[in-house]
Amino acid sequence: MNRKAMARDDLNDPLGADAPAPVRAGRPWGWIAGGGLAVVAVSLGVFAWVTGDGMGGEPFAVARITTPPPAPPTPREPEARGAEATGTIAGQRRSMTAEEAEQASGVRVNRPGGAHAPGALIIQIPEAVGLKLSPAPDRRLVEKSRHGMLPRIGGDGARPADVYARPTTGAQAPKAGAPRIALVVGGLGLAAGVTESSIERLPGAVTLGFAPYGADLPRQAARAREAGHEIMLQAPMEPFDYPAMDPGPHTLRVGVDASANIDDLHWLMSRFPGYVGVANFLGARLLGDEGALAPILREIANRGLIYLDDGASGQSVAGALAARLDLQGARVDVVLDTPDAKSMEAALARLEQIAKDKGVAIGMASALPQTVERLVGFARAAEARGLALIPLSAAAARGAAPSAGRMR
Repeated sequence: MNRKAMARDDLNDPLGADAPAPVRAGRPWGWIAGGGLAVVAVSLGVFAWVTGDGMGGEPFAVARITTPPPAPPTPREPEARGAEATGTIAGQRRSMTAEEAEQASGVRVNRPGGAHAPGALIIQIPEAVGLKLSPAPDRRLVEKSRHGMLPRIGGDGARPADVYARPTTGAQAPKAGAPRIALVVGGLGLAAGVTESSIERLPGAVTLGFAPYGADLPRQAARAREAGHEIMLQAPMEPFDYPAMDPGPHTLRVGVDASANIDDLHWLMSRFPGYVGVANFLGARLLGDEGALAPILREIANRGLIYLDDGASGQSVAGALAARLDLQGARVDVVLDTPDAKSMEAALARLEQIAKDKGVAIGMASALPQTVERLVGFARAAEARGLALIPLSAAAARGAAPSAGRMR
């Protein structure tokens, strides 16, 4: 084999190696794509003109919907009624079976195998339906500070204690003459699970107290109010064994300048909006010192808030100061934090007896799972025993007699 032949074999001269180079004229991919789209567009236009199908061949369906006249419900015996739908319209009660409800609505329900209407269903309607607390924050009732927004009395005289309160009129009004009980559950905002459980399970008339240190306080406070609960701010105050027992940052203390305590109080007040008042957390030493306590209570009064004394200190002078400062206040009658179920039952019985004797009583407890469980049971049975649950603001009504809940 000569060198020329060897140069032309497939090993030395691959197939197509001597083919002429393609000529690149303009942008062939752009022209091809444009021409293809033009052809498709013309084809669709011709198809639509010939077939009269303006949808261009896209599948569609036409259905005629008619509403048959409602069939009158067939009377049934109680034992044969099956599932029932019950409603209240204009104060009148109306009951019908699920089958009757379907017939009356004009909607036909096809069930596999010719099955009948389902069994009884229970629909739980939240207690707060129809009850709406005023939005918070109300722009009239806040002012800026270096710590954040603080509550205040509005230019029109509106007070947070009144605007943010849970209504007690209309359907929420307690039955005339019924002994009234205000329950306050505190310590919320620190543990998310307990906080959410308390908000959901406790009746809306139960007032909830939030500690100022939670990471999600504005949302949790708003959630509580959406569920119908009135809310309170719990302010840490100096106990006798401070600092061994330290309630937390910005504790209000004895022996410091009044302006320092007010600044700490403003920090506490700025943590979340919508509360009706302030309750002490601990504070036995501060509550017994009139000089340290008076400026704090005066600031609370000047901002249109309620003050709640938790009743744990027998040396508290808050009641005497409240009268001089025209402060709307109340004092807890029974502390419901007990070591066991038997003690809790005894405390609740004492609270109920005070309500029967004086017309109103206030009980306070910490948001512990077992305590919340017992309070849920107590609240369910309260109405059956002729008691009425009311929010704290109703128990601490401004200008009311001591028997109606004024601080005493």
